[in-house]
Amino acid sequence: MRAFATVLLGISLAASPLLARAAGEAGKEDTPVAANSAAALPDKPAAIKPEASAIESEVQDLRSLVEEQRAELEAQRAALKAQQLKMAALEEKLGVPSSESTAAPVTASPAISAAASVATVAASPAATPAPLSAALSTPQEEKPSPLYFKIGAAEFYPLGFMDLTNIFRTTTVGTGIGTGFNSLPFSNSVAGKGTEDRFSAQNSRIGLRTQAKFGNAEVTGYLEADFLGFTPPNVYDTSNSDSLRMRLYWVDYRNGWFEMLGGQSWSMMTPNRNGLSALPADLFYSQDVDTNYQLGLTWARQAGVRFIVHPNSHVAMGLSLENAEQTCPGGVVLPPGVSANDGSQCDTNSGSLTGSGAASNTSSVANLHPDVIVKTAFDGGPEGHHIHFDVAGLFRSFKAVNLISSNLASPLTNGNLTGANSMSDTIHGGGIAGTANIELVKNFRFIATAFYSSGGGRYIASTAGPDFIVRPDGNLSGVKSGSGIGGFEYQVNPKTIIYGYYSGAYFGKDVDSVTTTVNATGTGASGTCSVVTNYGYGFGPGTSTLNAGAVGTCPGAPGGSTNAANRYFYEPTFGIHYTMWRNPSYGDLRLMTQFSYASRAPWYVNNPATAIPSNLPTAHAFMTYIDLRYDLP
Repeated sequence: MRAFATVLLGISLAASPLLARAAGEAGKEDTPVAANSAAALPDKPAAIKPEASAIESEVQDLRSLVEEQRAELEAQRAALKAQQLKMAALEEKLGVPSSESTAAPVTASPAISAAASVATVAASPAATPAPLSAALSTPQEEKPSPLYFKIGAAEFYPLGFMDLTNIFRTTTVGTGIGTGFNSLPFSNSVAGKGTEDRFSAQNSRIGLRTQAKFGNAEVTGYLEADFLGFTPPNVYDTSNSDSLRMRLYWVDYRNGWFEMLGGQSWSMMTPNRNGLSALPADLFYSQDVDTNYQLGLTWARQAGVRFIVHPNSHVAMGLSLENAEQTCPGGVVLPPGVSANDGSQCDTNSGSLTGSGAASNTSSVANLHPDVIVKTAFDGGPEGHHIHFDVAGLFRSFKAVNLISSNLASPLTNGNLTGANSMSDTIHGGGIAGTANIELVKNFRFIATAFYSSGGGRYIASTAGPDFIVRPDGNLSGVKSGSGIGGFEYQVNPKTIIYGYYSGAYFGKDVDSVTTTVNATGTGASGTCSVVTNYGYGFGPGTSTLNAGAVGTCPGAPGGSTNAANRYFYEPTFGIHYTMWRNPSYGDLRLMTQFSYASRAPWYVNNPATAIPSNLPTAHAFMTYIDLRYDLP
């Protein structure tokens, strides 16, 4: 019926010049009649034919229909306006920033003509306004961060946070806000009887992430720095001038199934949360506030290059070549002829390269080749539950040139290095690591990591664990070591995270000895003594005994390992993170806590004068971290 009426309307408009008393010029188009204005009708009804009367009647009906549609649109517009006001009131009540309406208001033309509007109104039903719940659930176009900007095809995202950390320890570890687990003091020492409390903003970070797309390739750059660099003398006395240092600086290229990354990044030995991504959010290094993270975590941040393939969306396989560093910390006792040269062959892990410990450390260790790491990750799981597994293999090589003497009691020096009294030895080592990160129920994740190695001790970070020892005959031997973490992370609600872990690390004993013969001493002494001296890691005291037929006394027996030769560590940790305030445009403010108990036990305590009582075989400390962090949006 409406289509038929439209045809009649067209006929009436075509015939109106003939019916009007004062017809216009024949060559001009007629102006459409406004819906709310009087029509130009003939003055003499007698001159109108019956057919024209019928047409006029239809036109009047159509005009009435248009008027009804206009009134209905006005009512809908009023209803939509009321809903928008309700939404604004609801946003204000919820504290959500005001945003543009999800639906554009319905606008009616000031004058709806019969010629222009009737066909449109007749062909489509009147639109009904969406309910408030639908409007609230309509996805909005995500606006870029206020700190986001573009240069050409590249997008730049400044990142970072301001940290104010307070740490309290029941003993004086003296390593700053990052715990040196190998430095935990014993209770019978001055440091073991003291306490430690400090504020610090060192962990504050600044950084920049860039992203660009070139054809099918995606390129990501990442730069991150903090203020945990070299600490100048008296830094806490007046100015607290903490130094900026580079944490991460890498570029990642991905094109389809192939990916390549180069620069300084978290080592591929670091457990992942998602795939083999190098982004910090996709790695597991715990929720701890401690800047040395959870005891037993395998990690490093070092330069290297990696190649990754993605056979499908669930599997990633990678090969990484990373900076090697032969490590022989203070717990390793080197035999004569080697100790004179260990500065160029072995990192003693003594501290800052530019601080007071620089004399016994070096940045130019003569490594044989980069550390080689292979890793495979799987991500999947049932709907709404993310599951991640990864397994990694580590391959390393060690080489040392040793100055060997027939009389090991007289160490050789570089001055008498000859082919007859020198040798070199090369060994290979490695390890295997695995990670499971499983969302058992919604927002509750179970996490487990494990690592075992021969010669991979330095990857058990912040423990000063050794990679190898040097035997008295000049040969090298890899030290066996392992670590693991088990724990959970629970996102209770959008503002609260609860976490807890238990972790441990172990370093095996690796010992060799040499026997020397010395003359017995004392009144009427005759004959000789045999003195057994141990070298390596985790050994007890040597022996000094009279040989058969000898008379007199022998020198005192050589001592055992230092207190730094640790056998095992463990650390239970619990903490809560609470987001006090969050705004997508301005960032968030979080209160973060950590409560830990850390303990270490050496293989041997080599200090008889202050020997540890039998009921106190370990060094330990309770630690509390309270951190106020403002994150950039």
